[in-house]
Order: sequence, then structure tokens, then C-alpha cells
Amino acid sequence: MPAGVCGCCGPLRPRYKRLVDNIFPEDPKDGLSKSDMEKLTFYAVSAPEKLDRIGEYLAEKLSRDVVRHRYGYVVIAMEALDQLLMACHSQSIKPFVESFLRMVAKLLESREPDLQVLGTNSFVKFANIEEDTPSYHRRYDFFVSQFSAMCHSTHEDPETRTRIRVAGIKGLQGVVRKTVNDELQAIIWEPQHMDKLIPSMLFNMQDSEDLDRAGHPSTPSVVGQDGEENPAALAENCFRELLGRAAYGNMNNAVRPVLVHLDNHGLWDPNEFAVSCFRIIMYSIQAQHSHHVIQQVLLETVAIAAKGSVGPTVLEVFNTLLKHLRMSVDLELGESSRRNSSSSVSSVRGKESDERIVQNAIIQTIGFFGGNLPDYQRAEVMMFIMGKVPVYGTPCHTLDTVKIGHQGTKRIQTMLLSSLIMVTSGFKSKSMAAALPPSFLDPLFSISLMEDSELRQLVLEILHNIIDRHDNRAKLRGIRIIPNVSALKFKREKISKQDITFMKKHGQQLYRHIYLGCKEEDNVHKNFELLFTTLAILTIELANEEVVIDLIRLSMALQEMALANEENMPMFIRCGIMALVAAYLNFLSKMIAHLPLCQHVSKVIELRNLDAPYLLPEHVFRDKCQLPESLDKNDRQVYFQASDMAECLAGPGYNVERLSIPYVPQVTDEDRLSRRKSFVDTISLQVDIMSNSLPDKSLLAEEITFETLKKAIDTTGLEEQEREKRRQVMEKFQKAPFEEIAAHCESKANMLHDRLAQIFELTIRPPPSPSGVVSISTGHTQHPSVPVYEMKFPDLCVY
Repeated sequence: MPAGVCGCCGPLRPRYKRLVDNIFPEDPKDGLSKSDMEKLTFYAVSAPEKLDRIGEYLAEKLSRDVVRHRYGYVVIAMEALDQLLMACHSQSIKPFVESFLRMVAKLLESREPDLQVLGTNSFVKFANIEEDTPSYHRRYDFFVSQFSAMCHSTHEDPETRTRIRVAGIKGLQGVVRKTVNDELQAIIWEPQHMDKLIPSMLFNMQDSEDLDRAGHPSTPSVVGQDGEENPAALAENCFRELLGRAAYGNMNNAVRPVLVHLDNHGLWDPNEFAVSCFRIIMYSIQAQHSHHVIQQVLLETVAIAAKGSVGPTVLEVFNTLLKHLRMSVDLELGESSRRNSSSSVSSVRGKESDERIVQNAIIQTIGFFGGNLPDYQRAEVMMFIMGKVPVYGTPCHTLDTVKIGHQGTKRIQTMLLSSLIMVTSGFKSKSMAAALPPSFLDPLFSISLMEDSELRQLVLEILHNIIDRHDNRAKLRGIRIIPNVSALKFKREKISKQDITFMKKHGQQLYRHIYLGCKEEDNVHKNFELLFTTLAILTIELANEEVVIDLIRLSMALQEMALANEENMPMFIRCGIMALVAAYLNFLSKMIAHLPLCQHVSKVIELRNLDAPYLLPEHVFRDKCQLPESLDKNDRQVYFQASDMAECLAGPGYNVERLSIPYVPQVTDEDRLSRRKSFVDTISLQVDIMSNSLPDKSLLAEEITFETLKKAIDTTGLEEQEREKRRQVMEKFQKAPFEEIAAHCESKANMLHDRLAQIFELTIRPPPSPSGVVSISTGHTQHPSVPVYEMKFPDLCVY
């Protein structure tokens, strides 16, 4: 009976198992049974739902054979799997592929080179199959790691080592072909995979005997003279194929591992291999991505260097980059000057565009390098770059503004300030005094007074990067009437004693430049937007009760300036200032959560919505906003009143008496530094002493203007005006803070010294040359030598 039962068990086995068993001969040397394989293939095609079971059963048999070292049957099993993959293309092949990949992984994990090569060859065949439907869950992380390890094989036998490396490269090439065109497998471009793929190829390319050939646009031969496959040529082909399939967004992840590999293996010097690698890159990538590779090389190279740079070497790097920047500007301006005389205008313009690309790459390199430095070194770099920015009236030893002219100077200013924006991005300083020392703040503010809206925008963006230590700018989203400030959840900390001291010392300087920046006639929407952001982040980061009062006084002064219009500003600028004041006071009242002040500001804004919408940011900054011909100063309801705001803020905490003192910006000599005319410049003071044509009498001329004649005729009310002026001065010195009074007095003293220096420059000339010959140096004429006792002076100069 037991024998009868055993005799009946064979036919009861599932048919797919019997078909699989039949393909294995008794002697593995006989190879795969072709007739039985044809039966198995026909069964799999006819019943595709059985494919997953066939795959699982084959995987079981292969695993047992690997463990028992029956490698002949392993080869037969893999051959059967390959034929089934090629024959079946139905939906049910997905589970079968999973079994197939498990068997390939089993072979790759073994230490037998023959099995590793066998598994790789099967994977390459699978990679060449185009599947009808994408796979949502399949991952190739294991295969990338295993094939990369095979590329670095250190087997004792050279021939075996070459076979394993060739198999690893082919496997990586199969992974690339299987994944790069599949949107669901975009993960292959992530750094953790590229950091394995790229170095594995470069490692084998290093063994190439002909570095000159490497980098040629043609594809090298992968078969050597002895008939064996060449790992270096095969790796180069795979590298080319990968780069050729790289999209713009993946270029960074493909180029960066090249730079890191060259750095880790010390391949920059000598640079033959590095040059050959970049030739391959430039020949292989899509043409429109070439400039991006150059930019990425610069950025990544300095990023690697920045992590290990210390001391003066950092500044030396920046100094070198700035020199290249200056050279590029000189070339661009030179080409521009020759454009009028050149017959080939298109080629000249192409040269200028190339220089712009170089300049932008250098700027981004400077910013990227500075962004990778620690904060203490970044502060030094900020000071270093700021010292290179040419400012009119200040010495600039490294950038000669005379030769490059106004256009070149502006170009360099714009580029250096743009690099400062990148360097200061993400800069977090615990103290404003450390982040904005006078040596940095003074030239920065001097640039903010220049008659160029783009430069003023860059200065404000730099200030935002430094002052906004909690990244609150993005929540503001431009200049607008924010309905609910608390909903934006600004990050804020209690103002420190160091920052309070900073505002006492430099607050008036900040207010002055905001005040002067608002009335520029070339201001556009972005300028007002940045000015609003400046006021907002000052409130968030540095405002205590005293600063709040100062900011309200500044807002009232801006409103009065727009109403009085003593400088004949365009109506758009006047309405823009009004909109800026409304948006900021709305923000300030809700930021400090003072209910009476919120009510007063909201009431004025509501009346403006009804009667004067052009005084609100949502209307005045639209493309086609209808502006009024004039602003009625008597319509008090649509303007903010200092007296009403003082009543709202009455109580403990705020010194409302200071609101009755109008804000007046301090006068400094920065107007001269920025080529701006101050009120003192209306008097022309010129002394010209010529040895050969000196007049017998001094001709003193006083400039006669309409205001001079008007004052000479109308002398009524002068006494009342003088008494009112004295009263205001006494009131200011009694109630104004000490810091404001000190800044005012200091500015007058600086202005006096500046004017005296100008007089001395005009009257005192350098000693004439002994030869008495007229010479021209640095743009000034040097006159013949005359003894002092023979010189004739005007009567007013002799006493």
C-alpha cells in the first residue's frame, strides 16, 4: 500500500512544477532541455497567471543549488528565467520580475566571480526589455550598491578582477537604462545614488592608458587589442550615456560627485584626468546646459574649498575673484565702446552676453563661498566686499572708478552688492552692533542715497538679510494693509540690551535713510515694498517703547513731507509715501496690540477707502491707478494726526510728549559722498589762483536768486518768525532725546569740517615743479613755479 501511494504522488504534482523539473537534465553538463523549455514557455504564455508561481519555484531551486554549490543547475535556471522574460510581456509578469530580481541579487551576493558575472548578464538582458506598464514599487538601491562595489573589485587575479569590474560597469549601465527614462524612478538621480554611480565610473576611467583620447566627442572602443573588454572605455561610455540623459534639474547631482572624486583622489594636480573628465561632460550633456555646468563647477569647487579655508586664505580667494570680476567689466565696457565702430554688431553683443554670464557666475561663486563659511568669517568677508564697493568721495584703492567711468562703476556696485546679498543670506548675528559696525553701515548707507533705484533696492535687501534674524520677511508678502497681523505668527524675541544700545546709537541714522529714500523721484513699487519691509522688520527685531515712538514720529514726518511737497515730487511718489505710512502704521498698531491706536488707524484707512483710495497701497500700486491732481491738506480725516495718536498712546509705557516734536533728519556729509546736492551747495565757493593771470582785484560774486529778492523786499514778520524759530529750538533741546541732539550737533560739526576741507583743496595747490613747466597729473593742471614773495594776492587775502 505505501508503494502504491508513492507511485500515485508524481502525477498529483502541479503541472507547472513538473514542467520546471523537466527542463533540468540529470547531468548539468547536458545543458537546458530545449524541448521541455519550449513546453514550459508555451504553458507560461497560455496561462500567465501561473508566472509568479513558476518564478517562485525556480527561485527555490536556484537557492538550493547555490547553497549546495551545484553551479551547473544554477546556470540552467538563469537561462530558463531569461527565456521566460523575453517571451512573456503580460500584466502578470510583474510578480515574476520580482522573483527574477531576487535570484539575481542572490547571485550578486555570492563570492563566486562566475555567479556574479552570470547574475549581471541576466540583469543587463532584463534592463533592455521595455515593459508595457510602469512599476510603482520596484527599487534598485541594492543593485546600485552591489554593482558599484564590483566596479571597485580588488581580486588578486588581474583577469578575474577585470571581469568583475566589467560586469559591475555593465550592471550600472543597465540600471541607468532601466531608470533614467522612467519618471517613477527619478530617485536614481538623488545624491545617495549618484555618489556611488559616478565615482565607480571615474575609478575605472582612471586606468585608461590614453588620456588624450578620453574626452574626444567620439565613442571609444570597449574591446582591447587582445579581445578583452576594456573597463575604462566601457566606464566612459556609461558615463557619457548617463550625462546625455541628465535633465537640467539633475545636472547638479551629476556634476558634483565628479568634483568630489577629483578632490578626494588628488587628481587636480596634475590635471590631465580632470581636464579629460570635463571634456567628456561638455561633449555629452545637452548644449543648453553647458553654462550651468560651468557655474556648478565654480560653485561646488569653492564650496569644497570653503569648508577647509581659514585665516587670510579666505580673503585671498575673494580678492582673486574680485580681480576677475573687474577684468570682465573692463572687457565688457571695452567691447561696448567698440560696438559703434564695429561692423559685426551681433558678434560684439554676443561677447557682451558672454561677459555677463561670467560676471554672474563670479557673483554666485562669491555668494556661495561666503554662505559656506562660519558666521565669524562671514562677517569678515562682508566687511571685505563692502570695502571694495566704489563710493563717490571715498578712497577705493582696488577699483579705480576713473578709468571705467560712471557706467562701469554702477555695474561693479550692482554686482558687488548682489554678491553681498548672497553672502548675508542666512546670516544670524546675536548682536546688531557686531553685524552692522560703522565701517560697514556708513558706506552702505552712502550707497542708499544714490540716485539709482536699483542700487537702493540692493542696499535694503542687504539690510533685510542682516536684521531679519527670524525669517519673517516671507510672511509680509509685500506692501499691503494686513488685516490680521497676529495670524501671521511672527517669530519674535525680547530685545537685548546690546540691540537697545545699537538703536540709541544708530537709530537716527536708520530713520534718516528711510526718510530720504522715500522721496526719490525714481522710486517704483519695489522700492516702497522694500521700505515697508524695512520698517516692519525693525519693529519686529529692534523696537522697544522708545523706538516705537521714533517710528511713529518718522511716519508723521513722511506724511508731512508728502503733503507739503517742498521738493515738487511727482504725484505717484507722494501717494506712494502716503500708502507706505498707512500700511506701516496699520502693521505697527496691530503688532504692539494697542487697541485705541488700532481703532484710530483703522478709521483713517476706512475713510481713505471711501474718499481717497489712491492713498492706500492696494490702489496706488496698480498699473492704471487714477491719481489726483493735488492733495488737500485741509482734509484732516484722511490723514493721521499726531495729536490723536498721542491721545491713543497716553498712559504708562510710552513717552507721548515726544510725538509733539516733529522729526527732522540729521544733516551729514553723506550727500557729498553720493553725488547729491545739499542745501549748502547752493552757494558756489570757488577760489582760482593763477600765477600768470591773477587779477589785481578780487571779484566777489553773490548768487542772486528769486528767494533772495523776495526776502530783500518783504521784511514783515521776520521778528515773529525768529521768535518762533527760537522757541522750537528751545523746545527741541528740552524734550528731544540726548542721542538725537548729539547726532544733530555732530552732523553740523562734520559739515563745517567738510566745507573747510573743500576750501583748502581749492586754495592750496601742490608745490609747483622747479622747472616751471606746466604738467598734467591725475586730471589737474600744475602751474609754473613762482616764488611766494612775487605772488600777487587779492586784497581780502592780505591782513
